[in-house]
Amino acid sequence: MGQRGRNRPGGSARALSEAYDTALLDLDGVVYAGGQAIPNAVDALAAARDGGMHLAYVTNNALRTPDAVAAHLTELGVPAAAADVITSAQAVARLIADQLPPGSRVLVIGGEGLRVALRERGLEPVESADDDPAAVVQGYGGPDLPWGRFAEASYAVARGVPWFASNTDLTIPSGRGIAPGNGAAVEVVRIATGAEPQVAGKPLPPMHRETILRTGARRPLVVGDRLDTDIEGAFNGDVDSLLVLTGVADAAQVLAALPQHRPTYVDADLRGLLTGQPEVGGTADEGFRCGGWTAAVRGDALALDGDGGALDGLRALCAAAWTYAGDGSCTLDAGKALARLGW
Repeated sequence: MGQRGRNRPGGSARALSEAYDTALLDLDGVVYAGGQAIPNAVDALAAARDGGMHLAYVTNNALRTPDAVAAHLTELGVPAAAADVITSAQAVARLIADQLPPGSRVLVIGGEGLRVALRERGLEPVESADDDPAAVVQGYGGPDLPWGRFAEASYAVARGVPWFASNTDLTIPSGRGIAPGNGAAVEVVRIATGAEPQVAGKPLPPMHRETILRTGARRPLVVGDRLDTDIEGAFNGDVDSLLVLTGVADAAQVLAALPQHRPTYVDADLRGLLTGQPEVGGTADEGFRCGGWTAAVRGDALALDGDGGALDGLRALCAAAWTYAGDGSCTLDAGKALARLGW
């Protein structure tokens, strides 16, 4: 179906785990948060896998290696192999290798995931701007990354060394809340140098390319919690998406989503993979219907009539908001309508 021109959530008579061959699952905020599994995630993924769906884990977090991520997933009760994990470190390493000869030195500002990915592509990680690097790569290095690492990147970039970033997510979910992500660290080097990096991670094409190359997915479904990375990445790849409300995006942000941020499907958590998705009917004139709810625009606000499940109400509101907004972002007051749904 794809994402282009979406003005309402999609419907599916079949369970999503049957309608798509591969789930391209984000990790932080979708499968786990702060190292702990998100409620219902383990059982939902097991059921999808047992039903024949291939599960691939696609993360913008470049800190850990695929082996480490797979081991963590297995410990949580989600059996996974390293080959099931695709990281922005792998995507940026391929992007660099496409532009530099084998054996080139790359200054690494980040964690072991970046170093392993670079070696996989025949590149040599180095630690100092004085090691004559041919490129600088920056990825999430965890909360304890020394400040001096940003200085090393700045010294090299200021000398004209090409600069790459695994991703530019400004935030990352943690067990204690939302923490600064790699994008915040990238801003430090940008401010110091005035330069702009080449970026590989979601929502940009290098990450989608890396994912398809490694999974061989023919009918993928992107599953994520962020509108500006997961859902926009699906939009850029012209594939369908499922937004789960267990991480960064909330109901109000979904209603205000720009066209490239509008998911095909919206559900509470990964149990949405195991069910069909209800159709949203109606028009702007008569109101948009889903379940027992009807959503419409009244004056400068979104209004909701009826009764039923909160997700059906949200889906109906999405149709009203997205249709009203067209190619822009809906600015109508949704407070009362969302309050009726418990948001």
